[in-house]
Amino acid sequence: MQTTSHILMIRPVNFAFNAETAANNAFQVKNDDANVQGKALKEFDELVALLRKNGVDVTLVEDSPEPNTPDSIFPNNWISFHGDGTVLLYPMYAVSRRGERKDHVLEKIDEQFLVKKKIDLSYHEKDNLFLEGTGSMVLDRDNRLVFACLSPRTDKKVLDEFCTKMNYSALIFHSVDENGQPIYHTNVMMCIADRYVVICLDSIRDSKEKKEVVSAIQKIGKEVIEINYQQLNHFAGNMLQVENAKHEKLLVMSTQAFRSLSEEQVQKLSGYNRIIHAPLNTIEVNGGGSARCMMAEIYLPPLS
Repeated sequence: MQTTSHILMIRPVNFAFNAETAANNAFQVKNDDANVQGKALKEFDELVALLRKNGVDVTLVEDSPEPNTPDSIFPNNWISFHGDGTVLLYPMYAVSRRGERKDHVLEKIDEQFLVKKKIDLSYHEKDNLFLEGTGSMVLDRDNRLVFACLSPRTDKKVLDEFCTKMNYSALIFHSVDENGQPIYHTNVMMCIADRYVVICLDSIRDSKEKKEVVSAIQKIGKEVIEINYQQLNHFAGNMLQVENAKHEKLLVMSTQAFRSLSEEQVQKLSGYNRIIHAPLNTIEVNGGGSARCMMAEIYLPPLS
């Protein structure tokens, strides 16, 4: 099942610009705003309220002040949940992000969902090999296919281990920004939904790789909806399709991403699902991630 109505979100207590992650995240911009945490919290709460208003089940966990984890608002990078009851933990590039793997988050999941197995890939950190969850990997869960652009945060060896343990196959390629620098996470340049894929094909410079990606998308029967670099820079690739309790499909994005789309793109996407969006400017500027990064989809069987 490609979509779920259950989402994990971590409410931040120390959200801030992180210079360590900014080293290879070109979306982050340092600024002099004195109230980053307060503004980010307001944006976060508004997105949670929007999701719940539209019938999405949000498992909300308050972050803890210690250890200090300024990027905890993006849980999809360190954990993923799967329909067979498996929970995976991932190796993180930034040392400051490794503390996000907090026991109280896992305990909350155990209270509400059936966890049959945990796979911990974080041991790769000792060898400086990283795979940052569904940031590094964009999953077609129905077809058990991973799309992944290689970067300092996405290592092929760890990706191969994920595929072996979870019975996925991988389509690996390279994606770069307008300056030719590797895009840090695959989920900022593409989004896979049930019947379509939003993708910035311009960012795949190698013509053979681009052809392979398009061919793979067409083979699984999904429509390619292209976005350009300007839209990518406004986080239009960082969307997530979810569903609500009535099994209605929803496409979640930031207001900045929504406003970057053309009327034709909005009409095409709205033909597949209803679009909902919330302003996330503070989170996007300081954290370098957007709506999709804030939501870790839970496919585990609920306990009740």
